[in-house]
Amino acid sequence: MSLELLWYIPNQVQPGHRGDDVVENHNSLATLTGQAKALEEHGWGGALIGTGWGRPDTFTVATALAAQTTTFQPLIAVRPGYWHPANFASAAATLDHLTQGRVLINIVSGKDNLSAYGDSEGNQADRYARTKEFIQIVRKLWTEENVTYSGEHFSVTDSTVTPRTVVRGERNHPRLYFGGASRAAEEVAATEADVQLFWGEPLDGIGERIDRLKQLSEKLGREHPPLEYGLRVTTLVRDSTEQAWTDAEAKVAEMAKGKGIVSRDPNRQNAAGQRRLLDLAARGEVLDDNLYTTPGKFGGGGAGTTWLVGSAEDVAKSLRKYQSLGITHFVLSDTPYLPEIERQGDQLLPLLRE
Repeated sequence: MSLELLWYIPNQVQPGHRGDDVVENHNSLATLTGQAKALEEHGWGGALIGTGWGRPDTFTVATALAAQTTTFQPLIAVRPGYWHPANFASAAATLDHLTQGRVLINIVSGKDNLSAYGDSEGNQADRYARTKEFIQIVRKLWTEENVTYSGEHFSVTDSTVTPRTVVRGERNHPRLYFGGASRAAEEVAATEADVQLFWGEPLDGIGERIDRLKQLSEKLGREHPPLEYGLRVTTLVRDSTEQAWTDAEAKVAEMAKGKGIVSRDPNRQNAAGQRRLLDLAARGEVLDDNLYTTPGKFGGGGAGTTWLVGSAEDVAKSLRKYQSLGITHFVLSDTPYLPEIERQGDQLLPLLRE
């Protein structure tokens, strides 16, 4: 199976995200388009665009960037509750039609400032039950006509989405990525998602989770093609192993002083996946060959909690080990974003494609 090699576009109101260069107009259309075009020029398939209240609307940003590019695939993060499934299915199908099938979707169920946009949230089980309904309805609307669905959280009656999503080979609709490490999240992934995204855990943890998801898929009666797997992780690449570790330790030293890369997410301690990452530091500062856990001690949240550090050859070797477990989708990043798009696109991606 071919690899999907994606980057990350921060989509933040505040400059300096995770140590990015603080520049004027950091989130302007020109700046973000420059990143998207650089991704095309340096071998990337596209980029994840993050979501959350207090950030620019992700779907709007993705649409603007898709209009400025030719091959760039936006991996658009969306939340059930912020979107109604029928509204979202129509918007995404329209963008997929206009871009000739470049849309990718990341369904996010984690905590957010829901009351700010009139949403409400029950316990974890309710949240993931709602997500399951959302995905089921969206997929039906993309692949069927005259859809009627009555659920506890969402419903539609005699609904047909036009225009239709692009059908090409085995692709019937935009691929649905999903993340989450709790039991409730894994049950949704095992039955409904197309790609389960993991954060940067050690190889043994990823292997264990893949095995569990395969067993859940069989136990719960998955009706779709087999679940695929992806890794979202920070990759700090330099010309030599020594320079990479020197720079990684210098970044962490700045974080320890309260500078540079700081997570502002108040929910970072709550999610099961985030807790798993933070707990890794107790096992050691460096796990496997070059998975650096120390950033998580000083504010690196989400994909910034652990870093793969080294030369392009070092990092490619590590990523190939994840690939040997079944990972075929990689969402990588480091800061400053634009120079690293170019560096890693030119140095790392050719090694992964060998």
